[in-house]
Amino acid sequence: MSSKSSGKLHYAWIVAGVTFVTLLAAAGARAAPSVMLQPIGNEFQWSRAKVSSIVSVNIFLYGLVGPFAAALYQSLGLRRTMLLAMALIGTGYGLSTQATHYWQFILLWGVVVGVGSGMAATVLGAAVANRWFTERRGLVMGLLTASAATGQLIFLPSFAAAVTRDGWRSAPMIVAVASALALPVIWLFMRDQPAEAGVRPYGEIGAPDKVQAPSTTDVNPARRALTVLGEAVKVRDFWLLAGSFFVCGASTNGLIGTHLVSAAIDCGIPEVKSAGLLALMGIFDLAGTTASGWLSDRYNCRYLLFGYYGLRGLSLLFLPSALVGPSTWLLIFAVFYGLDWIATVPPTVRLCGEVFGREKASIVFGWVVAMHQLGAAFAAYMAGALRTISGSYALAFTSAGALCLIAAVGVLPIGRGRKAALAAA
Repeated sequence: MSSKSSGKLHYAWIVAGVTFVTLLAAAGARAAPSVMLQPIGNEFQWSRAKVSSIVSVNIFLYGLVGPFAAALYQSLGLRRTMLLAMALIGTGYGLSTQATHYWQFILLWGVVVGVGSGMAATVLGAAVANRWFTERRGLVMGLLTASAATGQLIFLPSFAAAVTRDGWRSAPMIVAVASALALPVIWLFMRDQPAEAGVRPYGEIGAPDKVQAPSTTDVNPARRALTVLGEAVKVRDFWLLAGSFFVCGASTNGLIGTHLVSAAIDCGIPEVKSAGLLALMGIFDLAGTTASGWLSDRYNCRYLLFGYYGLRGLSLLFLPSALVGPSTWLLIFAVFYGLDWIATVPPTVRLCGEVFGREKASIVFGWVVAMHQLGAAFAAYMAGALRTISGSYALAFTSAGALCLIAAVGVLPIGRGRKAALAAA
């Protein structure tokens, strides 16, 4: 009989819930710097560019670790890797409250938290969905991906309120406490494989007593990731996918996620209200990502990406006016941009599968995500630098808008007139 027909809650859903909590805490860690840029700069008399460089190191390492995280999931197991990730995030943020020098922030926020966040990122959700679910895999992947938006929704308003009331050190302490609370949940309830819980993956047929642990491969996952990258870089569509996701990261995590609160404060909008804008985006991001997954199963993903990037570009060109115009304009931007925040993920994942084949799609997507975070790191630093030079974020927003419009055109040739380039390799 089916593993879901016994009437009991299948353990896969418990694993998915634990993973959601872990990704939620990691999302809070990634959201925290956005409300601390200005207070840290004011305390240590650092320019916006200097503070932004710390965040850019964090974002870059977060993306770089992603393609190699599968090696840790195999050698250490999901549970121990998740415990290590939460320990790194909590330690990095906790110790940062005592930091007084630039290099200390680079080490703690940039390296320690960056590596920990990369171990608890989108690739973790993909690993859990693939191991534990045969049916409902897309739904689970969508929910775990959306946890980033939910984390932003939960943490940002409290971060902003705490920073306003108690200073910037209160925000990293909130992250440290949240990470510590996640540790016992992971330890008690997380399992590496369905066999450990005496079940089959959700949706598979067979009695629990016949469950076999999945076979392991002799191929080193890190070497496999590099081999697939070597094959992918020879294919034009990889560069179109990676290039568009570079722009995606630059225009979301790197620019809006890092600098919108500071830009709003520059325009006289209170910090708590500014953080509320990002939280509002998080609400609509949940709806936008879910809808994008539904659309990706029914419509041409190239055209979806064309629409997403094009509309995002137009919204960024509108943002400088919205920041100084009536509050309704900024509300419209928050709703519209929120719907489009990570709507690009489902069609990009699907195009990776169509071009490179199912077996290699997840690894290729891992490298595409690395480019996303490279773009985010680039924008996190450059937006701060442009703000330092010009005294305004307007040039950063309009430049990102122009890049999005270029990306909208660039995604149209992906997979057109080509066979799956690596499917048979």
